Amino acid sequence: MSDQSPLLQIEDLHVEVGEKEILKGLDLTINRGEVHALMGPNGSGKSTLSNALMGHPRYTVTCGRILLDGKDILEMSADERARAGMFLAFQYPTAIPGVSVLNFLRASLKAMRGGEVPAREFRQAVREQMKTLKIDDSFMTRYVNDGFSGGEKKRFEALQMALIKPVIAILDETDSGLDIDALRIVAEGVDRMAGPERGILIITHYQRILNYIRPDFVHVLVNGQIVRSGGEELAHTLEEQGYDWITRDAPEEQEVLVNG
Repeated sequence: MSDQSPLLQIEDLHVEVGEKEILKGLDLTINRGEVHALMGPNGSGKSTLSNALMGHPRYTVTCGRILLDGKDILEMSADERARAGMFLAFQYPTAIPGVSVLNFLRASLKAMRGGEVPAREFRQAVREQMKTLKIDDSFMTRYVNDGFSGGEKKRFEALQMALIKPVIAILDETDSGLDIDALRIVAEGVDRMAGPERGILIITHYQRILNYIRPDFVHVLVNGQIVRSGGEELAHTLEEQGYDWITRDAPEEQEVLVNG
């Protein structure tokens, strides 16, 4: 853990989708070097938070602030937030037929660095990370997420993170749809990326990914608000007892939210 100034500060965040309020005053601070896990039942607002952090136009922030290194990012577009060091691993990555993995990665690094990456440096970095993530060389000529299995999609996102090296990585249910082997490989890749210079927010339903990526803090989101925080022991308690014992004490009756 780190004692530096906060890397990501979310203050009294209210978010609407259409005219429905999903997040209802969420506060969360992530420092450099910290791994936070955000857990909660379906419809609690977890994916809404990830989309709002990255500036998805469908999600309207009606109140509050999001600060990255002390700078309010709410006026930034999604690509500006990405260049500032934010990365979102999607729950359901989108296929991009016609765009090869190799070209996608090269364009991503160029956008992040503001210029072309030397070919030799690029090839070496890609090969090293592919070997670590057990990705076959033929992967590079395939189209982005087109026909990929769930495990391949998540490994590709882990590969992107390893190359881009964001300052804050948001993993929206990265464990969704993964078998045990794929989960372990992806989680170990994310764990290697963790370090004193960046923060990680893991959004998940289940404790199992936290067997590989040990969080410093665990938060429980219910009905658009964080209702409980603790250490990794909180995730184990949720695994054993479910969410009922927390939702009974939530400020309002749990609702089914849009894309929560």
